[in-house]
Amino acid sequence: MTFHGPQLITYADRLAGDLRGLRTLLDGPLAGAFDGVHLLPFYPPYDGADAGFDPRDHTAVDPRLGSWDDVRALAGGRTVMADVIVNHVSAESERFRDVRERGDDSPHAPMFLTLGAVFPDGATEEDLARVYRPRPGLPFTVMTLGGRRRLVWTTFTPDQVDIDLRTPQAWEYLTSVVDALTSGGVTMLRLDAVGYTGKEAGTDCFMTPATDAYTERIVAQAHERGAQVLVEVHGHHTQQIEIARKVDLVYDFALPPLVLHALTAGDLEPLAGWLQIRPANAVTVLDTHDGIGIVDVGPSDLRPGEPGLLAPEKIDALVERIHENSGGTSRQATGAAASNLDLYQVNCTFYDALARDDRRYVLARLIQLFVPGIPQVYYVGLLAGANDMDLLAATGVGRDVNRHHFTPEEVTAALEHPAVRGQLAGLRLRSSHAAFGGTFEWDVDGTRGCLAWTAGEARATLTFDVADGTFAVHATGDDGEHVVLAHTDVTA
Repeated sequence: MTFHGPQLITYADRLAGDLRGLRTLLDGPLAGAFDGVHLLPFYPPYDGADAGFDPRDHTAVDPRLGSWDDVRALAGGRTVMADVIVNHVSAESERFRDVRERGDDSPHAPMFLTLGAVFPDGATEEDLARVYRPRPGLPFTVMTLGGRRRLVWTTFTPDQVDIDLRTPQAWEYLTSVVDALTSGGVTMLRLDAVGYTGKEAGTDCFMTPATDAYTERIVAQAHERGAQVLVEVHGHHTQQIEIARKVDLVYDFALPPLVLHALTAGDLEPLAGWLQIRPANAVTVLDTHDGIGIVDVGPSDLRPGEPGLLAPEKIDALVERIHENSGGTSRQATGAAASNLDLYQVNCTFYDALARDDRRYVLARLIQLFVPGIPQVYYVGLLAGANDMDLLAATGVGRDVNRHHFTPEEVTAALEHPAVRGQLAGLRLRSSHAAFGGTFEWDVDGTRGCLAWTAGEARATLTFDVADGTFAVHATGDDGEHVVLAHTDVTA
């Protein structure tokens, strides 16, 4: 098994009902397309306040989805990635419920962050204004702990209570999580929200030196147990480059907006600039369970004076094009229009972001598959899903537009969709062709591009034009080089 092949990103319940159903799907209709799967949170409750990213028990499998035996079975013959939610736990977790009841008398009290834990001498207005948060407002929630009113640190939502990685209680907890996952067959650990863990007075409390130390400690634990680590951080592109030098894998979050910009503005230069400097040890994505990141290509307050990969006016134009292409549905799901506010992303399926243009959509996926790294494909994107406005209306959570619950009938129908068939053809080539284990070359000339892989006599090439969305994939085989996929295969 190699780690370079494509991986599916999915919730077990929203694609296949449960873990056994997911395994059946991967071994059946999706066979040959994926070498691995990023299994989004399956801990109880998988359907909590933040779709499983608020675990009450991070060491267990929600019995409604299956068991650890099902996870181990899923790992048979493929890589399984799972999330280590480093920054927080559910406010309804057993440990925090004990702190609510007993306050400082609880043995778990040091594990949880309050305002006073970071600012024991008190916080000034300047201190609080400096704190970086991905949503508007301050990251604190008033709670009663042991009869005393406290300001508890809640970076994301009041249902997710931040933990204090300066304490042995926090490390006892995190070690138990890493042990549970790796003994359950998980060999890749995704560190969720790790950038927010290093809270220190006098800083913006994001990506501090303490964050680096905590990350190194978890990476060491993972390596001792035979696992690799993927660090999840949204921020200025130079931060990703720096982080990549210290860990196994980072996300290439800049790729999705750069590909969208190329295909909607007919401009390949920003993407070409990124290809020159991006880290190779990356996981590539177009879409994920979160929105389409914008901060990853723009200037950032975290790096004052440093330009982004896209100029601000180009970012503004891209966001407007996404809203237009989606018929305005993404505007209803983004920013102040929906709860669970995010300052750095647009909530939209990638298919809707490209106006459901099958040709350009498959081209976007092919660019991702040819760029170096481990390609991950989100389940909604794989099935060419549109924005789920009914789910948004039911929950009011913006990111739910891209978190559809597929019925078995919907999955069967989607597998016949031209854009889905085109993606699967590209995925199967990426998963099996020897060329992708070799050397990568690329060239851009105006609106035309060429991405190529060569390993000995094996060669795979993608040529395309972002002006009209045309493309062709050539690959060597037993009978010489031939066209594997072209834009005519996915459009009438």
